[in-house]
Amino acid sequence: MNVLREKLKDKKRIVVKIGSSSLTHKETGDMDYIRMEKLVRELSDIRNQGKDVILVTSGAIAAGKNAVHFKTIGVDSPAEAMAVKQACAAVGQARLMMTYQKLFAEYNQVAAQILMTKNTIVDNLNRFNARNTFSELLKMGVIPIVNENDTVATYEIEIGDNDTLSAIVAALVDADLLILLSDIDGLFTDDPRENPNAEFIEQVDELTDELMNMGKATTGSNVGTGGMNTKMVAAKIATKSNVDMVIANSSDISVLHRLLGGENVGTLFVAGKDEDFDLPGFVARLHKD
Repeated sequence: MNVLREKLKDKKRIVVKIGSSSLTHKETGDMDYIRMEKLVRELSDIRNQGKDVILVTSGAIAAGKNAVHFKTIGVDSPAEAMAVKQACAAVGQARLMMTYQKLFAEYNQVAAQILMTKNTIVDNLNRFNARNTFSELLKMGVIPIVNENDTVATYEIEIGDNDTLSAIVAALVDADLLILLSDIDGLFTDDPRENPNAEFIEQVDELTDELMNMGKATTGSNVGTGGMNTKMVAAKIATKSNVDMVIANSSDISVLHRLLGGENVGTLFVAGKDEDFDLPGFVARLHKD
């Protein structure tokens, strides 16, 4: 019996991140409502156990592109591409939240929306206010649903991907577990899609430079922005902030209650508090290192 896996049963404040590729149908880009409904049911059940739950969700841009019948953003300049992306996010975020609100209401749960940028964390007053907002929502029994504010975020103030965002949120709210639901089983010694000999890594006790370098910027989907590289950055933020993190495959959403039941699924990154870790400073340097 793995003692560290058993301890996951006792986690009280859990952040769950799900990516665009897990929320949309690969063939059409349309929302996968069955997957979303299962996710909401799992999160509602975790909440009913008396645990705090925060969902970090992608899917706004994908939902918006689909709503306005944009399959690809085929524009001439980076500025125009950014404008189209932000317009799609504005349409899609509203649709995404409407869907979540409806689904959570079916299970008598109240959901709230929080949109963040780098400035939410880097600015001391913004960070203080955001922390207080999360705290009050969780006291009320509300499930906060978090996304990057893609409608206003530009390169200078964007976090860039929701793997990193979810780890930042977990650190901000003093969560004790972060679960990244992905389209891969966990961490491997190499990309298993390209190397059949890649070995699965069940547990990471320490994030070495070798491990960080292994997270090459690869991603198996053309929908999301996060490859294994962003998951390793998330692991660094989470573990240094004393948050255990698990990467697990979202193909079966029931992996959530299996994980919280102590089952040995996914890759567990064991928390190791670093008193010198400066979250605002780390976030400020994103895209600059």
